[in-house]
Amino acid sequence: MDGKIDIFTIMFLVLAVVIILKLRSVLGRRTGDDEARIDRNRALERARAAGKSTTDDKVVALPRRDRPEQGGEATAAASSAAAAAEERVRTFAGGDSNLEEGLLSIVRADRSFDPDGFLKGARQAYEMIVTAFAEGNRKALRSLLSKEVFDGFSGAISDREARGEIIDQSFVGINKADLLEAELKNGTAHVTVKFVSELISATRDRAGAVISGDAKKIKEVVDIWTFAREVASRDPNWRLIATQAPS
Repeated sequence: MDGKIDIFTIMFLVLAVVIILKLRSVLGRRTGDDEARIDRNRALERARAAGKSTTDDKVVALPRRDRPEQGGEATAAASSAAAAAEERVRTFAGGDSNLEEGLLSIVRADRSFDPDGFLKGARQAYEMIVTAFAEGNRKALRSLLSKEVFDGFSGAISDREARGEIIDQSFVGINKADLLEAELKNGTAHVTVKFVSELISATRDRAGAVISGDAKKIKEVVDIWTFAREVASRDPNWRLIATQAPS
């Protein structure tokens, strides 16, 4: 070189500077797609931290092979439960067409109704009511009886108390409980049960003397009671609505 600046060298340097500046202007700038991706990533991180789903509301989840659609699953389960409930009723009725028809009318209005379960509960209620009446326990009776039956029982207890009498009773057990009738009337299920029980019962006067019954002898007692419950009610309890003597 003779110390003079080569014009071609200067041109190459200028061109290199221009190219570098262009690259910086492009590579250093975020496009709209870059901004959107960063926002999605930030949203994902926030969602993961909060434990939330990031699925768009408009996205429809595809049905999985290992799980049926919820609507079909619920319908199938309901149909299966209904069929099972009606089959239990037919088995329980044992060929009694009137009883079967009445029980089916109840179970179709209340799928939770089970005649075997009802009868088990009725046996428990019978013992509780008989015992509470003998003890004069109005509080226990109130939740188990309809208003009309409660008023009658409470009146009998009041008469007994006025005379100074008490009932000395031991509940031995229930020998038999048969479901006689069932019907659905104006949204209320009515079920009638015949109880055959054994009691030791004696009524004593103020002095403690036995004036009726026998404090040492087991006596067989037959009662026919009707229980009722509104099938649409959230209260699962049945109440005694009528009593009658066997014919």
